[in-house]
Amino acid sequence: MYHGAVAKLAQSVLEYVRRLELLKAGDRVAVAVSGGADSVALLRLLMELRLELGVVLSVVHFNHGLRADESDADAQFVTLLAQRNDLELHCDRGDVTKHAASRHLSTEAAARQLRYQYFWRLLEEKKLSRIATGHTLDDQAETVLLRLVRGAGTRGLAGIYPQLSVGGSQFPASIVRPLLTTRRTQLEAYLKEIAQEWRDDSSNRDLRYARNRVRHGIVPRLERSLNPAVRETLAEMAEIARAEEEFWQAEMMRVLPTVWEAARRCFRLPELGRLPLALRRRVVRAAAESLGLRLEFKHVEEVLGLTPTKSAMLPGGWILSRTKAALQFDPADREGKAVSIDYEYAMPVPGVVQVPEIQASFEAVVVRADVAPGYNPDQVFDPALLGKELTVRNWRAGDRFWPAHSKSPKKVKELLQERKLTGRARRLWPVVASGPEIVWVRGFPAPARLRPREGATEILTIWEHSDV
Repeated sequence: MYHGAVAKLAQSVLEYVRRLELLKAGDRVAVAVSGGADSVALLRLLMELRLELGVVLSVVHFNHGLRADESDADAQFVTLLAQRNDLELHCDRGDVTKHAASRHLSTEAAARQLRYQYFWRLLEEKKLSRIATGHTLDDQAETVLLRLVRGAGTRGLAGIYPQLSVGGSQFPASIVRPLLTTRRTQLEAYLKEIAQEWRDDSSNRDLRYARNRVRHGIVPRLERSLNPAVRETLAEMAEIARAEEEFWQAEMMRVLPTVWEAARRCFRLPELGRLPLALRRRVVRAAAESLGLRLEFKHVEEVLGLTPTKSAMLPGGWILSRTKAALQFDPADREGKAVSIDYEYAMPVPGVVQVPEIQASFEAVVVRADVAPGYNPDQVFDPALLGKELTVRNWRAGDRFWPAHSKSPKKVKELLQERKLTGRARRLWPVVASGPEIVWVRGFPAPARLRPREGATEILTIWEHSDV
């Protein structure tokens, strides 16, 4: 049993783990060990605390293969460390260079993505319930500073989270960071005190990487010139930002459904305009993310500042358009024109179907022919001439329709042009089909040949109801 500074460090880590409930009795915890001081120290600290925590420990290592023999030596060091302490070892390797090239990522981003994909796989396979990583207070400070200078809101300034959850309520699993309040110098002093070796990663001194420039140059200068406790200050900023982000996230999730129509991909402007600016910005960003679209601050401001009847191109091949009542997001083609998203729903006869894309529902009603005088003759059909199931959809290129009182069939496209319909309204204009034939188009009389025949006992009419 250790005493003095070593025991104090272990107690500090234990208190942090318990306060944030990062580990609980019965957890199967793998410590992610690269071979460096931080991860080796985390392993040794959790080995000392495992009986008190009631957890089962193992080791996980991912070989990025970026430093040839040096990477293999790291893997060998971790293997021996696990063996000497009688711990199970989970290990894998990946081609980071190839992954970075294929995904257009930096080496750092590609390495992290492959490493975490392996972590998620182990958790999802239920081999483990927790993976603990050796992120320190120094890592937190560096992350916050990097995000600050690159541009970030409170979400970015929240930095590294103490816990990342995976799985659901039936099998809660997570990646945990027990050392986020611990300095790197404390861990190195701890390892020297207990005579535990570690590996130095030569790439950590490579100033081509932004984090290394921050670690070895910028932060030390800030400590000397402005604030000796700048690392602690930046880490505290992250903790404050996380708490505020959690509050705003909950508020945003409460408000988003009241202003955003996911099926139509549009905001209702009157409701959106009544929100405070901070909340407006958040719901715009969240709605865009639900479409796979990540917006920077300038793009969010562009969305909120768009004037009526105008449109704007957004990143990721999306186009934004505004009417008096709505802000509409649509995918765009290579020429920057909005791409129509088709819809199609089956409607039984008789029966009702909802069409959320246009906020309407359609009803096929069958009534006795002796009440026919109460119906518009341009909107009634002989049910015997239609199928038992109709299809409600938006019109498509090549569709033709023969309205009553016209000499011949016309393309639906031409009919809509005559009505001077444009934009989203035109793209989503509804039609009803019986098999391959268009039998109903909003705003046009039904085909004469489908009218009820002499002596028909029943008639069918199609109603459109607004769901607004």
